[in-house]
Amino acid sequence: MRIVAVIPARLASTRLPRKALREVAGKFLIGRVYEAVHGARLLDDVIIATDSDEIMEVCQRHGWKSQMTSSTHGSGTARAHEMSQSVAADVYLNVQGDEPMTRADHIAGLIEVMQDPGVQVGTLMTPAASADIDNPSAVKVVTDSAGRALYFSRATIPYDRDRAGSKYFKHLGFYAYRKKALDRFVALPESSLERSERLEQLRFLENGISIHVAETQYDTIGVDTEEDLRRVEEILRSGSYS
Repeated sequence: MRIVAVIPARLASTRLPRKALREVAGKFLIGRVYEAVHGARLLDDVIIATDSDEIMEVCQRHGWKSQMTSSTHGSGTARAHEMSQSVAADVYLNVQGDEPMTRADHIAGLIEVMQDPGVQVGTLMTPAASADIDNPSAVKVVTDSAGRALYFSRATIPYDRDRAGSKYFKHLGFYAYRKKALDRFVALPESSLERSERLEQLRFLENGISIHVAETQYDTIGVDTEEDLRRVEEILRSGSYS
């Protein structure tokens, strides 16, 4: 398979303004993500997709492959779709530009899911830390016996009514798509569940498109707030993340 990773990046983030160009342990956040994905050495190409001239200039200065995309996209999936219109691949990975703790294991897990030609969309989950189980910022996922997602939610799912010790899984923001799935996604209107939870992947489920989920032991911290930025900075500077 020809596999291309797309890293959506924009400056118009709301909770952490200009986060793509914030520094984390001495490097731009977007640069850390690009270097982590590129360093996995499992991909045919890695491209930062942005709507920002400033991000483009930084990418060009550092030698990070990048491409301008429309400023009208409402999601990283839509930005990945635009890239699929000009860059040929069998599988497109979407690695969010705020995931500086990306590992080669994450990339390998996505690729493994997509080895099955019948899989249109793949993603990752990891056992949820106790602090994430009731945290609406940490998205939970439940799957069927074949590893297909039943639902994603900011709520605590499953609900452990009898306190039997349910196992919880946190969804990680890494995706793999075939072009057919990307074409379908942008042709569909925003779904009601997607709108309610503010989770773009629910558009696939609500329209009968299965998402296959691989498990990884490696959690990440997606950078959405100043607190997230500080946590990642501490981990990277401590040398405990490798």
